[in-house]
Amino acid sequence: MRVLILGGTTEARELAGLIAGEHEVITSLAGRTSAPRLPAGEVRVGGFGGVDGLARYLAERRIDVLVDATHPFAARISANAAAMSVPTLFLRRPGWVASPGDDWHRVASVEEAAARLTDERVFLTTGRQTIGAFAHLDTGWFLARSVEPPEPPMPRRLEVLLDRGPFTVEGETRLLAEHRIDVLVTKDSGGADAKLVAARALGVRVLMIDRPPLPAAPGVTSAEAAAAWLRRLPSR
Repeated sequence: MRVLILGGTTEARELAGLIAGEHEVITSLAGRTSAPRLPAGEVRVGGFGGVDGLARYLAERRIDVLVDATHPFAARISANAAAMSVPTLFLRRPGWVASPGDDWHRVASVEEAAARLTDERVFLTTGRQTIGAFAHLDTGWFLARSVEPPEPPMPRRLEVLLDRGPFTVEGETRLLAEHRIDVLVTKDSGGADAKLVAARALGVRVLMIDRPPLPAAPGVTSAEAAAAWLRRLPSR
């Protein structure tokens, strides 16, 4: 089968590696980072141009199966994927669950998170494209971590840390302590939770942004489960 993986996540790379010897694999990357980690198989970079562009690509490349393994907050491309006529699977890592004693507050959006902040020292790990939601805040101090530099608008009192994970609990604990962080603002992306473990140990408040809902379609939570789902499909 010819499988198109909408990628950019660890799970997408894992899936490409698992099935590259069984299927013809193409992974599509959005192209938002300058030096992405490339998966096994063919790689294309860039958008499709909406629903029609994605449908046209699937037809031109004769794609048999589509796997949406994008970031849990990539709602637009997931909605486009759900509209396709080929068999489609959604691969999303499990979200985070609070432990007893965690000072978590769930919010629906970055805008709601910004509205909850006061004159505090804030660690933003919501991605460079969301920094503008906090630009109007004149009080407080912000540390924003991202792979690529954010663009204006940005908060007046902002320090940018360019870094790429994986991160360790020891490193995250040191970072939060050295910057005297009061609040961690993050998206419920799932995966490695070193920063949440560090926040728990230091008593840092967490504003957790909830995921957008997935379309009504088959879904799994691991690359191994996705590979097994593909193996159960009729040969094409």
